[in-house]
Amino acid sequence: MKTLGQWAGDVATLGGIAFMKALAFLPLPLIRGLGTALGWALYGLIGARRRVVHANFSVCFPTLSAGARRKLAMQTFVHFSQAWLDRAWLWHAPQAWVRQRVRLTGAVEELAGNQPTVIFLPHFVGLDAAWAATALATPRPSTTIYTDQSNKRVDQWILQGRQRFGHLRLFGRIEGVKPIVAALREGQPLYLLPDMDFGPDESVFVPFYGMSTATVPSLSRFARLGRAKVVPLLPRLSASGYEVQVLPAWTDFPSGDPVADTALMNARLQDYIATMPAQYYWVHKRFKSRPVGDASIY
Repeated sequence: MKTLGQWAGDVATLGGIAFMKALAFLPLPLIRGLGTALGWALYGLIGARRRVVHANFSVCFPTLSAGARRKLAMQTFVHFSQAWLDRAWLWHAPQAWVRQRVRLTGAVEELAGNQPTVIFLPHFVGLDAAWAATALATPRPSTTIYTDQSNKRVDQWILQGRQRFGHLRLFGRIEGVKPIVAALREGQPLYLLPDMDFGPDESVFVPFYGMSTATVPSLSRFARLGRAKVVPLLPRLSASGYEVQVLPAWTDFPSGDPVADTALMNARLQDYIATMPAQYYWVHKRFKSRPVGDASIY
């Protein structure tokens, strides 16, 4: 039997999902305005996460003044909130609306055909728009690795949203590498998001903004095992929706040295972040895992 707290949690979850479904049909400028207000509120109220963002900026942008960092942090919270509310129309608005608001640009031809392809999709706030843009533009089945959410109703909602368009297959981390590599070799592109701190056990420590940073070498690993090219995908939040840029495939990856490959990945990610620094997922404790003897920055 559920406790009163569990019932309250279910009601809150259902209410939140209902709110997002209703929000989907509002004009985009109004949704973005709500996102701006939500971002300001979160910046002021969620002190622990605000401190994480400022700690990240102290490492990554040491030359910025305190005022400039504060402004960038507020923009980060705003873009994070706007992208979260954008899931309403990405997952529930008419497909024609979504097509008008997400544009796939750049080297789109890299996604055609059946060549094994690993899509490097860093944690920019518009990553859910990236799923939608590629699924709407290319009929090719694809895969990604998914971590279950603790709230099962939320988990189901997210899965349905991300699988709304196209044919996206989600592998759980517990399924291991073999089925993922098999799908990759069959020509199903693998969306990979390896730029978070997954702990030191399966990571290598390589530079990221000059800091020795725990980074999983999975991009190099899957490219090698799948005999696949690596294609970066960069979603950019804009006034009209999202521009999702496909970059040309890397010609020098993998090299056979997974540590060097992972360092190169981080270096190129820095270049991508420089084009839209407030749209990266700075609310994550990217430098949480430290080499033995190094103090925590958080």
